[in-house]
Amino acid sequence: MVKTPDELALMRISGRLLASVFAMLDRLDLTGMSTLEINDLVERYITVDLASRPASKGQYGFAFVLNCSLNDVVCHGVPDANDIIRDGDIINLDITLEKNGFIADSSKTWIVGNASGAARRLVRIANEAMWAGIRQVRPGARLGDIGFAIEKHAKKNGYSVVREYCGHGIGREMHEEPQVLHFGRPGSGLRLREGMVFTIEPMINAGRRQVVTDSDGWTVRTRDGRLSAQFEHTVAVTAGGVEVLTLRDGELALI
Repeated sequence: MVKTPDELALMRISGRLLASVFAMLDRLDLTGMSTLEINDLVERYITVDLASRPASKGQYGFAFVLNCSLNDVVCHGVPDANDIIRDGDIINLDITLEKNGFIADSSKTWIVGNASGAARRLVRIANEAMWAGIRQVRPGARLGDIGFAIEKHAKKNGYSVVREYCGHGIGREMHEEPQVLHFGRPGSGLRLREGMVFTIEPMINAGRRQVVTDSDGWTVRTRDGRLSAQFEHTVAVTAGGVEVLTLRDGELALI
């Protein structure tokens, strides 16, 4: 759960490499691409350009390097050649990368083309909710402080927070302790200590929080068919507060 300074240094490398994957995707026009095309592009970039391993591939029997969640898909969307990204869609790409034995995990929801104002607002609030949680991270704070801040921001803007899926500790394994809930009571839960590393990855629904799982056993959708958006970063508790290991260009001012 708590990483040594040497382990944290290696996790910074993984995080910076993963951030470069998102920078590569930011340069693309996703319109007209299939989710399988994106999966294959990301796999080549991680394995060839970055000489790293896509940690999701083979994890729990998953055959791909990323999850791609379109519109009403909350999480765990499966890449498919028939799933074409269209103007007006929103899509979350959840990607992991392992380098030197340590894993980083991050996700982002893209707005594709001329999406509606409602879709754009949901994506913005989902991103803000993640950052509201990240800003709670410091030694002595509690996990409940993170979840409370996230849910408070989502609810005051008229949205709901999915409760079935949560953030998690990360390091040599993709999923370690602790579980990081995206709802909670301030002052409750595990006390944070310097050296802890975990993900914060709230899934914010435009409608109700309830979800259903498709027959493929992976794809999770909103039960009411309304949009969902998610953002995720891997963070470390530092003596001075928080370090975002997967920080992307333009995000420093958000901490």
